[in-house]
Amino acid sequence: MTITDETIDYVGILAKLELSPEEKEQAKKDMSDMLDYVSKLNELNTDGVEAMSHTFPYNNVFREDVVVNGDDRENMLKNAPEQKDGCYKVPKTFD
Repeated sequence: MTITDETIDYVGILAKLELSPEEKEQAKKDMSDMLDYVSKLNELNTDGVEAMSHTFPYNNVFREDVVVNGDDRENMLKNAPEQKDGCYKVPKTFD
């Protein structure tokens, strides 16, 4: 794949970089080298290789979601400045 001046200008805009003409030429060479290196991966025989999302075994490390305090509505409403029908009463925010 050939990297053009337009590609470098576009990447510069995305990265918010101001590149001198020499830096643009170096960036073109570097990007081209990177793409050539990555394209070598297409040469690998991946038949029979299972797709994976991680390089190591991934297990859910979160704890089970267990309710420990239950429904304690009475105590929660004790601190409410106003309540109505077992709920917090708040001022209107719009008409």
